[in-house]
Amino acid sequence: MSFFNKFFNKEKKEDLDKGLEKTKEGFFSKISKAVAGKSKVEDADLDDIEEALIASDMGLETTIKIIDRLEARVAKDKFINTADLNDILRDEITVLLEENNSPDMESYLPQESKTPYVLMVVGVNGVGKTTTIGKLAYNLKNEGKSVVLGAADTFRAAAVHQLEIWAERAGVPIVSKGQDADPASVAFDTLNSAVAQNADVVIIDTAGRLHNKVNLMNELSKIKRVMQKVVPDAPHDVMLVLDASTGQNAIQQAKEFTKATDVSCLALTKLDGTAKGGVVIGITDQFKIPIRYIGVGEGKEQLQLFNRKAFVNSLFS
Repeated sequence: MSFFNKFFNKEKKEDLDKGLEKTKEGFFSKISKAVAGKSKVEDADLDDIEEALIASDMGLETTIKIIDRLEARVAKDKFINTADLNDILRDEITVLLEENNSPDMESYLPQESKTPYVLMVVGVNGVGKTTTIGKLAYNLKNEGKSVVLGAADTFRAAAVHQLEIWAERAGVPIVSKGQDADPASVAFDTLNSAVAQNADVVIIDTAGRLHNKVNLMNELSKIKRVMQKVVPDAPHDVMLVLDASTGQNAIQQAKEFTKATDVSCLALTKLDGTAKGGVVIGITDQFKIPIRYIGVGEGKEQLQLFNRKAFVNSLFS
């Protein structure tokens, strides 16, 4: 059984198709209007296509790359058939996604992960960070992995409480000390607990605010140092959670967090509620950080592994 068939069965494919509906409607309706009634795409039409790409929040830099390649194709072939336009855009977007040098995952847990595999999660409040952690814990447990959560986002009582609720839903243990506890102390105790339980995975939630960047950097660095007293090479990944529906704000958040800490992977949430799904392509192109998970619905099973082929096929289906 191929990877695509194994991890994108009919139900998951339907979730992905539905999750990208708003992006497809906005994106392709604008493209269609740009070339309506024409048999070929000319230089003058590229401005309209550029507007459609920007409107989907691919970002200016990424849009310019795609338009430059379309212009080169027009110059070479003298024209592009409108019927071929989607195929050309599909090819260019596929190439951009491939250029981030990240293999598609075959499991919610990265291959060759150490035990315990320690994932530190960062992101601002409201992006779906805690929900993503809960869904990830659920899916990891379904894969047969033992998971321990650490509620180190102690700035808000609501964040701690929400993670406790998700731990119960996912059926996994959680280490929590409540609001205003020292985040590093929570992380330390979580790793000690995980090691004692011989757990496979530890997921540490962290403060969800972009306060002063120096303070953020210091706080995250302290959490790392304290965790390394228990697991010397922790964390093995730092995952930034971004809300796809915020478009360019998500790209700005990525800039800020990559300055504050070593982000190694991304999760994009709320794709089902936005026409700005092009931000997935823009973020991949600009930061070269692999997108590991995408959220395409509220259900626990609707946190999907990001698969480039499935994403592009759904976008252009």
